[in-house]
Amino acid sequence: METQVRLTKLAKCAGCGAKVGAGTLVHLLDGFKTHKDPNLIVGYDRSDDASVYVLDEERALVQTTDFFPPIVDDPYLYGQIAAANALSDVYAMGGTPKLALNLLCIPESMDRETVTEILRGGYDKVYEAGAIISGGHTVHGAEPLYGLAVSGFVHPQKVRTNSGARPGDVLLLTKPLGVGVLTTAAKAEMVETEVMQRIYRQMATLNRRAAEIMQNFDVHSCTDVTGFALLGHSYEMAQGSGCTLHINVGSVPYHKEAYALAEMGLIPAGAYRNREYAEAGVSVVNKSITRATQDLLYDPQTSGGLLIAVNGRDAGGLLRALRDEIPAASEIGYVTEQTDASVMLE
Repeated sequence: METQVRLTKLAKCAGCGAKVGAGTLVHLLDGFKTHKDPNLIVGYDRSDDASVYVLDEERALVQTTDFFPPIVDDPYLYGQIAAANALSDVYAMGGTPKLALNLLCIPESMDRETVTEILRGGYDKVYEAGAIISGGHTVHGAEPLYGLAVSGFVHPQKVRTNSGARPGDVLLLTKPLGVGVLTTAAKAEMVETEVMQRIYRQMATLNRRAAEIMQNFDVHSCTDVTGFALLGHSYEMAQGSGCTLHINVGSVPYHKEAYALAEMGLIPAGAYRNREYAEAGVSVVNKSITRATQDLLYDPQTSGGLLIAVNGRDAGGLLRALRDEIPAASEIGYVTEQTDASVMLE
């Protein structure tokens, strides 16, 4: 669908590139007093993807929220991508989404048809996930924003946090990197249409099947790679797990078109925030790794893939099962006891 107003021109930042930097969040919440509840087994103090509250021996409630400015001009596609991104947090926790609420901010100048298409895109993607939108909240504002508050369920013993990685685990990644670089360049019309169509399909693809497949294997930790980039989320996993993550940079999947753009310096602002946050904990062991490659590892992803830490004995089986349906899934590294660095690029 064509829209009279280019949605991406209405926003200063696009998609998860608009996310407040992790370092800023840490500073804002430092010393913030929290209340305890024994049934809240994962809260925001854990820097995880969603909260988890135990209801009984068989069920725990998973809750999350996510919204961002337009990353595409097609309003229906924008709705789909924003919804897929919000649902991903529940999948990363090992849960199944069931209910969602719309979160929408619209400029007063935005026409009714555009608003309807954004909401329709979100509704269709949530329905694809096996969940339903049951309401929401809409306000007027200077820039369009859309996303969801999502509730789902998980067995209390099957929660996958970002802090459970163990030495001997193997790291898997289910979607290629480079989305932030490419969508930034696309705003300047520097990327071919067929390339961006591939990127749009990736962003609109749910992490549902990856999450379902990993339930059959001994997965110790999982997070989705979004605004904090592969290295930001890897850093958080390492810190939370008390381990070191070793990343074989040559095995990390990325969109080849993004590399040339990164060499030209077309890097979203979020990548610099991610580098500022995580760089002190990252050791570049392989000195042949280029600056452009590092920029892709710090590149904020919108509706990115799952980063999975799986028992080394199960890694081969999980990777084969993933690749049957998700060809881009790759083994990108491994986990060891904690060293001087949280993340080592090899």
